[in-house]
Amino acid sequence: MQQRLNARARERSPALAEVQVRVRGRFAYVDGGLDSGEALTLCRLRYVGSASVWGFAIWLASKDGYEDSVLPSGRPSGTPQEALDCACGLYLADPSAWSEHRP
Repeated sequence: MQQRLNARARERSPALAEVQVRVRGRFAYVDGGLDSGEALTLCRLRYVGSASVWGFAIWLASKDGYEDSVLPSGRPSGTPQEALDCACGLYLADPSAWSEHRP
C-alpha cells in the first residue's frame, strides 16, 4: 500500500514529498511529509475485508483525532488512493485532488 500511495502522491500531489503508512490491527494510518520536513497526519483507513476497498476517516486537528468521513464520491469507503486524494485536497489546499480528471 505504501508504494501505491507514494506513486499516487508523485502523480497527483507533488507538494507531498513522501507518504508513510503504519498498520495497527485493522487500521492503516497515513501520514505525509513535505519537502520542508513538516509531517502531516492525513487519514486512517479501516480494513473492511478487501485489499482494494477501505473505510475512510480524516484526521481532524481540532479534535486531535480521526473522524469517519465520506470520500468525494459520496461513499464511506474506497481505494487507499481515493482516500489520499481526499486528504491531500484538504490539507494541501488543492480541491482539484478530489477530481478524477485534474485540469
